[in-house]
Amino acid sequence: MDSLVVVGACYLDTILTVPYYPREDEKLRAESLSQRRGGNGPNTLEVLAQLLAHSAAVDLIKASLGPAVNLSACIYREGRTEAASSYIIQSTESGSRTLVNYNDLPELTLKEFEVVVSEKVGQRGKWYHFEGRIPDVTQGCIRHLREKLPNTAISVEVEKPGRAGLEELAAEADVVFYSQSWAKSKGYSTRKECLRAQALVAQRASTGAGDAFIAGILFGLLAGGLDSYLIPYVPPQEDNKPDFGSTFTSTMPMAAMFTRNRAIGWHVFLSNDK
Repeated sequence: MDSLVVVGACYLDTILTVPYYPREDEKLRAESLSQRRGGNGPNTLEVLAQLLAHSAAVDLIKASLGPAVNLSACIYREGRTEAASSYIIQSTESGSRTLVNYNDLPELTLKEFEVVVSEKVGQRGKWYHFEGRIPDVTQGCIRHLREKLPNTAISVEVEKPGRAGLEELAAEADVVFYSQSWAKSKGYSTRKECLRAQALVAQRASTGAGDAFIAGILFGLLAGGLDSYLIPYVPPQEDNKPDFGSTFTSTMPMAAMFTRNRAIGWHVFLSNDK
């Protein structure tokens, strides 16, 4: 199996579990506190490492996660001691998860990415997955790959509503992961409306989190196809009938729509943003 390169940020998540979401200025005792590594990209890699536990190709992925790690392709910010962090308040009463992010680290630059690709990854990276964090830089990274490594497959996440430049990223990629919140923020009422310019291929429902779902799709694509992973999609009878609610329910919080993009590409539509 070819190697996958994930481009994103590693966070330290601090999770406070409280009996209910606190009111402003209220003093509340937390039921528990836990810390874990976070970030969409690292979470996706963790799931991929489990899926590829018996594959020789897992070494590259495990190297970024295990104790005997090879982090030669990672970028460190000298003089910085505080990790990028997410503080998550999890309510026992409602099940809500409220996130507050803090990141004082400079973002990845195009020049840094070019150096990593040319000097540290090279031809080993057959697939690059981008979080879509900084669209202008990410677009430059994708175009650099198209020029230097034209046979490389590229996927991106189009997740955060209001983030400028995500549509331009989608146009550049082979595989695109859309969030439901992003689609709704654009005024779409149905998945078909959101992806109407593409040819519909298939749909897959999942009860996992978004990062785990993305890892599964990437695993299927890297393994040589998705035929064994997909359930045929039956379009709704009425084109103008909203279908977000009928598909994305509490018992089915994740779904995907796949459409062809470029020669090998797919578009993936997600409902769960966390």
